[in-house]
Amino acid sequence: MRPSSTYRVQVRPEFPLSSTAEIADYLADLGVSHLYSAPLLSAAPESQHGYDVVDHSRVSPALGGADGLAALKSALDEANLGLVVDIVPNHAGVAAAAENPTWWDVLKNGQKSEFSGFYDVDWSRGRILLPVLADTADALDDLRIEDGELRYFDKRYPIADGTGDGTPREVHDRQHYELINWTRGDSEINYRRFFAITDLAGLRVEDPDVFAATHAEILRWYNEGLAQGIRVDHPDGLRDPGEYFDRLRDAAPDAWIVVEKILEPGERLPAWPVAGTTGYDAMAQVNGVFVDPGTEAFFDTLDHHLTGATTSWQDLVHDAKLHVATNVLAAELARLAALVPEIEAAPKALAELAACFPVYRSYLPAGSRDLATARSEAGRRRPQMITVLDQLTARLRNPADELAIRFQQFTGAVMAKGVEDNAFYRWTRFVARNEVGNDPCKFGVTIDEFHHYAEQRLTDWPDTMTALATHDTKRGEDVRARLAVLSEVPGDWTEVVRRWVRFAPLPDPALAHLLWQVAVGAWPISRERLQAYAVKAAREAGTGTNWLSPDERFETALRQMVDRIYDDPALHREIADFASSIAPPGWSNSLGQKLVQLTMPGVPDVYQGTELWDHSLVDPDNRRPVDFGARRELLGRIDDGWLPPVDETGAAKLLVTSRVLRLRRQRPELFAGYRPVFADGRVPEHVLAFDRGGVVAVATRLPVGLSRHGGWGDTTLSLDGHSWTEVFTNTSYGGSRLAVAELLHTYPVALLVKE
Repeated sequence: MRPSSTYRVQVRPEFPLSSTAEIADYLADLGVSHLYSAPLLSAAPESQHGYDVVDHSRVSPALGGADGLAALKSALDEANLGLVVDIVPNHAGVAAAAENPTWWDVLKNGQKSEFSGFYDVDWSRGRILLPVLADTADALDDLRIEDGELRYFDKRYPIADGTGDGTPREVHDRQHYELINWTRGDSEINYRRFFAITDLAGLRVEDPDVFAATHAEILRWYNEGLAQGIRVDHPDGLRDPGEYFDRLRDAAPDAWIVVEKILEPGERLPAWPVAGTTGYDAMAQVNGVFVDPGTEAFFDTLDHHLTGATTSWQDLVHDAKLHVATNVLAAELARLAALVPEIEAAPKALAELAACFPVYRSYLPAGSRDLATARSEAGRRRPQMITVLDQLTARLRNPADELAIRFQQFTGAVMAKGVEDNAFYRWTRFVARNEVGNDPCKFGVTIDEFHHYAEQRLTDWPDTMTALATHDTKRGEDVRARLAVLSEVPGDWTEVVRRWVRFAPLPDPALAHLLWQVAVGAWPISRERLQAYAVKAAREAGTGTNWLSPDERFETALRQMVDRIYDDPALHREIADFASSIAPPGWSNSLGQKLVQLTMPGVPDVYQGTELWDHSLVDPDNRRPVDFGARRELLGRIDDGWLPPVDETGAAKLLVTSRVLRLRRQRPELFAGYRPVFADGRVPEHVLAFDRGGVVAVATRLPVGLSRHGGWGDTTLSLDGHSWTEVFTNTSYGGSRLAVAELLHTYPVALLVKE
């Protein structure tokens, strides 16, 4: 069942299933066809996201359990809404061992456990290594035996039958697990994990029994008609994603299935039996078409001036990925190298290949060209390793080779940690483009490029999801829309940021440039939110401080810089004034990119709260509570005939969102095609328009430049001579040529429906 659109809700203990049920009628009024929920299965205690499932057999009690899900179903049925559920096949939560019955049994009984095949454990290393101890020589002295369990502070572990006599240390030494120093996790852990998170253990869903056990509850929802769609988290971690999707499709033949697959620019989604991706590829194109591609050189010059260096994005990515491969994921690298013990240099060569891999992963036999690209680049960077690289590549291209299988799982984690969680925070010339699924070197997207992407999407993946924000985006959609304005005012931005970095200096100039961009992009933003973001960004960048060993001296300087923004009246006023100057064209960009995303080929998703302006930053900032009452009240006023102005309330965005979503739900036949519509006259480059087969979307591009040209002038759109109704203002138009100035008099966007 293909949705007409979805609305993402972060169901969590503070906003459980009962609260979600209460907004079903609002979502129906908004115009969506399906609620798109965060994971609902039982997760680790106090989990705020649900991706750390501990029990696949039940709905999370913290969310309301089975009764809460039943209440949600009743509310959705009454509102005539469907449900898309988020599932997590790659990993399970193991931080609270006692909460996960299968993990508990494995820890208690080792390889003799009936669940020993559930988790991807390297049993050749002996006991399961659990990196939880404090970084002290006598940490094991804090072990105690209590209620028949081995305990370390608040952590609980099972004791195997017949091994409970003696001191806590003696008991510990007899178990199928070994508690080790937490700092040894990256280098010594012997179970596959999600990226570098030791609290998330990899599942072996390639085993049919494991698949059945971990999907039974989800598939019951599908079979009983509760859920019509499935969003699959992190398929790149799976041993064989293609085989997994074949099995999932067989189990849910009519489900709308989308996958959290991050495609690099130009990369094609494998021919899996799914509807498409969760929309990062669309996001990169939509954001990019509102950026002025002609000012890239200004930002290169500014970046060089601020940092004192010319940084190669390609070299930065390589070095960041190599560091991740050899340090953060050292345990995974060692497990790979153990498969080629005859090659002494295997660890270095495998790490180099992963650092040079151009996409997240291959799906052999598909993707062998990416392996060849990595081999070529690795040979260029490490010519002394060419012989070893050739030996390894011969095995890595064999889909049946265990080395090749695990290397494919490895490269995705290296890319994610090296690029998304490191390089994006270090290469900061223009952070509007530092987003998941995008190459920051691609400064902007031309109109012709956008039309090409859209036509290709309609042909290849017409039912894929499109998105502008997710819980994993680095900045909210309206922050990016406002930052796109900087590409139109590079001189103004250069002037103020050069003054600000002198007035409130930071030892890391690249990070400082990131923070100044974020400050004006998200303004007004509270001191607490900006402080929290600054610390997270600095630790992700890893240049002045990091997560493993925070540098208090650097972080003190960082906090002082942020404090100065709020405590110095002149600086505070100047930042506020600059943000105010770019806010109106930012609103135009926001409405434009929202209209384009909602009307382009694919199934549009609205991330919670983004029907009004949303200036969220990276997780957990983008999971903050949403005021649905205010949105409900504003939508009621709009439905009563109010045409909201384009101002700080964001109600104009709610108008655009609701009217497009309702039209897509009521008249899907209008969105079955795609044809570019080009403008004529003085400033045609400022119009992005396309016909979906009876409905024409029109958006303003580069509003500052448009203003400099004196407005639309004689710019016109050529239509087919029918009469048209503009949806947002309910105005009728006729004729084959339509004056853009008249069409966009009230709003910088328009939606024309053929009468």
